[in-house]
Amino acid sequence: MVSHSRSQDGLVTECLKALRSTLAGIGLLSLPINLLMLTGSLFMLQVYDRVLASGSVPTLIVLAGLAGGMYVFYGLLEGIRSRVLLRVGQHLDAQLSATSYECSITLPVLIGRKAETLDPVRDLETVRQFLVGPGPTAIFDLPWMPVYLTIIYVFHPILGLVAIGGAVFICILIGLNELVSRKPSAEANRHAVQRAAIVEQGRRNAEAVRAMGMTATLKEQWEAFNGTFLTKQRHAADMANLFSTITKSFRFMLQSAMLATGAWLAIGQEITPGVMIAASIMTSRALSPVEMAVGQWRGFVAARQGFKRLRDVVEGRPEDPERMELPLPSKTLALENVVSGPVGHPVLQNVGFTLEAGDGLGIIGPSGAGKSSLARTLVGVYPVLRGSLRLDGADLFQWAPDRQGEFIGYLPQDIQLFAGTVAQNISRFQMEAPPEDIIRAAELADAQALIKSLPNGYDTEIGPGGITLSGGQMQRVALARALYGNPFLVILDEPNSNLDSEGETALTKAIGALRDTGSIVIVIAHRPSALAGVDTVLFMKEGRAQAFGPKEDVLQQVLTQSPKPVRAV
Repeated sequence: MVSHSRSQDGLVTECLKALRSTLAGIGLLSLPINLLMLTGSLFMLQVYDRVLASGSVPTLIVLAGLAGGMYVFYGLLEGIRSRVLLRVGQHLDAQLSATSYECSITLPVLIGRKAETLDPVRDLETVRQFLVGPGPTAIFDLPWMPVYLTIIYVFHPILGLVAIGGAVFICILIGLNELVSRKPSAEANRHAVQRAAIVEQGRRNAEAVRAMGMTATLKEQWEAFNGTFLTKQRHAADMANLFSTITKSFRFMLQSAMLATGAWLAIGQEITPGVMIAASIMTSRALSPVEMAVGQWRGFVAARQGFKRLRDVVEGRPEDPERMELPLPSKTLALENVVSGPVGHPVLQNVGFTLEAGDGLGIIGPSGAGKSSLARTLVGVYPVLRGSLRLDGADLFQWAPDRQGEFIGYLPQDIQLFAGTVAQNISRFQMEAPPEDIIRAAELADAQALIKSLPNGYDTEIGPGGITLSGGQMQRVALARALYGNPFLVILDEPNSNLDSEGETALTKAIGALRDTGSIVIVIAHRPSALAGVDTVLFMKEGRAQAFGPKEDVLQQVLTQSPKPVRAV
């Protein structure tokens, strides 16, 4: 059976292509809307030239009724257009939100700290907010400006030339606005993303900040960065406001100029007073979308930049290949000359060893030796840059990431729990997870009594990051999550860092129980007590395997001499 996964290549572009017919329909709908916007001008023309001249009340009533009906129709079409644009934005969000979220949570793994300046979910929200705002309406109305100008020209060529001259000047302002505002807007948006990242970083490390008296120092750094951010934002806003103010002021001047020109022509008996009023109103209406477009220019630029970042992130990801659906591994784990680490920064150098079902391996070494990097490589977080990592002879990446979760259990050094119940965290938020599997995992982690003592047992809400639990409780719950589903490969990174002696005894017992069922258990440890449940040890230093073999032999070798590097064992 072949597992098909939708290609991400061109996904954002495909979504927009799918909306082209809808956007084209909105463009066509803008034609009657803009024609109906002539109602006010034409009504004023008829009132001045026909009703006032004839003094006919019935004529006024008929014209007023006709104009009222056209206004109602206009309001109906405008409402339809707004509703369709709202649904276009929501449809685009629905199509891309899951992928954007997936990118947001995988980018830190794929590109490391570079991901701090990228936020696909926020970029998608920026695009959606622009689509449901007044900006697209102005864009759809802009192409009909020549229609208004043509009608004004038909009224009188001089009036048309004045209106066309004003329109050309405003178009020049739009071009200047684009050239002058592009860079400041981009810098302001970039600083806004960095600003949000700084706040989140402080919230994540709130305990350390408080305990070590770092609040004042970080506050000073924040004020300095925030000052830069406000300067960039003010500069971008000043540019946008400058052109918006100039455009608005010029439109008012142009409207008065049209009235003055019309009055001059009316005095010369070349046009009627009704034409003078209608041309003035029509000129204002023709340039109104331009003014609105200038006012929404910052939103347009932000949406355009957000769309570009979103497209680059989503469509720049490696394509998820089609995979033959292999059976879950159950026999061996083999590493051969593995070079691995974050993209562009290899940490592991030629690491190799082989384990079989039921084996227990302890990984030791000084800080910075590459132990946690090896753990991240084993669970697929870090890519294998050279060499091979195979389970039952198949490369780890022959299983899709979601499928890997069925045979891998992982307890990271930095315990990461999620807002939700204890049961949801243990079951990895699987829908309709079997209660017996959750309870079995909790019993293996010796967390059953602990969980029962909580206010609502397994249904206790633990808050973001497990904030309502102590360090030891968090570690027990995270260990139960790693053991959930009886995975074949279990990697525990510093599993006893928050455990007491009783907890360590339970950990050793859990490791033994897993090995008895055929699981391979790998324990990364600084404290020797965590190695009680394993029989093989790998000593690492500077990203290389220095010694591998029976626990007693390797520990004795580490204590008595400096082991020589081994390439693969």
